[in-house]
Amino acid sequence: MTDKRKNQIAGAAGGLASGLFGGGGGMILLPLLVKWRKLEGRKSFATCVAIILPMCCVSAAVYLWQVRPAWGTLWPYLAGGTAGGLLGGMTFDKVPVRILKIIFGLFLLYGGVRYLLW
Repeated sequence: MTDKRKNQIAGAAGGLASGLFGGGGGMILLPLLVKWRKLEGRKSFATCVAIILPMCCVSAAVYLWQVRPAWGTLWPYLAGGTAGGLLGGMTFDKVPVRILKIIFGLFLLYGGVRYLLW
């Protein structure tokens, strides 16, 4: 399989997860970036976030158009998400990659258990 085809498959899988679940493309993309593209460490995390941003924007636009969530409910989450994104971006290069992998894995585990028990 060509690299271009692998990239398309990974992007489609990440976009599908993002569209279906409102996020989660990173749990698919990050391992594939490491395995297929041989990206390591911070480069794999940063590339994953850069890929996810447009996918999330597309999913958000579709949700806003089809579901029409309550705007009053969105603002506190957007404010917190913006603050958390800034904090995470500013501390990203200070956290060892091993710790990033552990945190990422713990979030995936927590999310999976929460969804199964929800």
